[in-house]
Amino acid sequence: MIRKIRTEELKNMACELNCGDKVLLSGYVYTARDAAHKRFFSLLSDGKSLPFDINGAVIYYAGPTQAPEGRPIGSCGPTTSGRMDKFAPKLLDLGLAAMIGKGERNQEVRDAVVRNKAVYLCAVGGAGALACKCIKSCEVIAFDDLGCESVKKLYVEDFPLVVADDCHGGDLFSIGRKNFSEIY
Repeated sequence: MIRKIRTEELKNMACELNCGDKVLLSGYVYTARDAAHKRFFSLLSDGKSLPFDINGAVIYYAGPTQAPEGRPIGSCGPTTSGRMDKFAPKLLDLGLAAMIGKGERNQEVRDAVVRNKAVYLCAVGGAGALACKCIKSCEVIAFDDLGCESVKKLYVEDFPLVVADDCHGGDLFSIGRKNFSEIY
């Protein structure tokens, strides 16, 4: 079964999702990679606000390419989420509802997902040119000097994702390894 979900609903319905569930996500998401996360933490340590309201937000770990003529964005595939693991628990504690990326998360992030009733969603790596077809608008909202790693506000429609870590402690990567080792 595939669930159609709006980003603004994620905070309240994360506990209805289980690892392995397929999701078509629509609504606003914010791109942020390593450099932007470092700046987020600099702002927070200076007592300043983040460039968007973190409460209930969805961060997509991506650095999109420049938009071709007639499109809002270029290729926009996920980057490796583990590079943001040192930042994710604090952002989840501040109210982040979901993260989108690729790859496994560390135990501290998985614990923060459970503690905050959040969710980690995986997008298909290597399919950025296809993923951009789900992106209907793109606006740079912070750190323009970072180029492709600037923070962008995207509007996505029916963006295909899989729940990788759920608020019940389910982890798709652990389950996958266990299932694989039982077969082989």
